[in-house]
Amino acid sequence: MFELSDKVALITGASGGIGMSIVKKMKQCGAKLIISGTRQNVLNDLASELGNDVKTIITDLNDKDDVLNLAKEAEASFGHIDILINNAGITADNLFLRMKDDEWDQVINVNLSAPMRLTRQVIKGMLKRRYGRVIFISSVVGYSGNAGQSNYAASKSALVGFTKSIALEVASRGITCNLIAPGFISTPMTDKLSDDQKKNIVENIPVNRLGKVDDISNGCVYLASDEAGFITGTTLHINGGMSMI
Repeated sequence: MFELSDKVALITGASGGIGMSIVKKMKQCGAKLIISGTRQNVLNDLASELGNDVKTIITDLNDKDDVLNLAKEAEASFGHIDILINNAGITADNLFLRMKDDEWDQVINVNLSAPMRLTRQVIKGMLKRRYGRVIFISSVVGYSGNAGQSNYAASKSALVGFTKSIALEVASRGITCNLIAPGFISTPMTDKLSDDQKKNIVENIPVNRLGKVDDISNGCVYLASDEAGFITGTTLHINGGMSMI
C-alpha cells in the first residue's frame, strides 16, 4: 500500500459514493484529511468513523466566496495542503435543443469553474513548498460524449486540457497534476437502474462488470503518492476497457 503519512489531503464531493471511498482509502494510507461536501450529517458520520485528523467543511461550489473560504479553512486546519482531489460534480441532463441556460451554467460552474478556483487558491501554497499533488475526476463521457449530457461532457472534457496546462506550468516546482476518467461505477445512482439497463451497460464493458468505487480510489492513492512523482499531465482511464483511448 502506498504511504501517505504526514500528507494532508483536501477532497471535495466527499459525501458521495466515490468520494467516500477516496476519503477512506486516503485515511488508510495515513493521510490527514479535510473532507468537503453538501451533506453535513454524512460528513459527520464519515469523520466519526475515521477518527482523528479529519476536518469536515460544508461547501456550496456554486458560490465563489464559499470555494475561496474552503481553501482558506482547509489550509488553516493542518497548516498546509499536500494533495487536492477535485472529485465533486453534478449532472443536469437534457437533450441539447431543450437544455436551459441554467442547466448549462450550473454544471459548468460546479464541474469546471469551482475546481479551477479551488485549485488556483490551493496551488499557491504548493508552489511555495515545492511539492503537491492535484487530481481531477473527469469521466469517460468527457472523451466519448453522451446523448443528453452535452453540458456534463463539455465540463469533463474541458478538465483534460485544463489538467495538461496546469501540469506544464508547475512541473518544475515538484507539483504533479493528473486526471482520472471513471467509466460506469457501481454507486447508489447506478443501483437505481433496472436490470435491463445494467445489462445493456455491462455488455459494452469488456471486463464484463461495472466498476467499483475502490477502483477509482486506488487510482487516486497511486497518483497522490511519491511513487507517481514522474507522472503528470496524464489521464488514468478506469473504465474496464469501455473506451480505449
